[in-house]
Amino acid sequence: MGTTTTSTEYSVRELVDCSPVAAVVSDPRKPDNPLIACNHAFVELTGYGEDEILGRNCRFLAGPGTEPWLTETIRKGVRDRKPVMVEILNYKKDGTPFRNAVVVAPIFDDDGELAYFFGSQIELCEDSQGPSLTRRVRATEKIKDLSKRQLEVLRMVASGLRNKQIAWELGLSEKTIKMHRGIAMEKLGAQSSAEMIRLAVEAGI
Repeated sequence: MGTTTTSTEYSVRELVDCSPVAAVVSDPRKPDNPLIACNHAFVELTGYGEDEILGRNCRFLAGPGTEPWLTETIRKGVRDRKPVMVEILNYKKDGTPFRNAVVVAPIFDDDGELAYFFGSQIELCEDSQGPSLTRRVRATEKIKDLSKRQLEVLRMVASGLRNKQIAWELGLSEKTIKMHRGIAMEKLGAQSSAEMIRLAVEAGI
């Protein structure tokens, strides 16, 4: 990511490293929005080595059975700079197809400029019945215990805003935002910000 590491870069690396599920970060400021970070869970899921992943657009997971309309849904989310979730057919390095529940969400820098996209992936069981509905119901159940303020903070986190920006938007101190974010994370049973983002997108907030 260059010789100078900013706080945003540290936070996206931490987002990936702390994620218990397969996760990547891409840089939309570079041609073709290449992947610039991935975690071990993504390597294990796809079978590709880190050197085969970084520098490429995530479309390398697509194959002959990948649904083009779902690929376009992801592209539209990227174009609109909004979080999106799809369940798409992807392929591992050895050619094995798998149903992939993909979440893509933007990350903005301190100046409000689009800096990165965060992506997480979960392999779905072949016999999953209505996985979209199941995951949405589960996520919705988890967030209903949040207070109105915690829900606002969660929504803004999923939209790619950082604590400083959320504080400004809500007219609160950054310390207060961190407190609400921490309580929300605890109530959701999320171990990382990546899990918080995924739950928010799955719940459709």
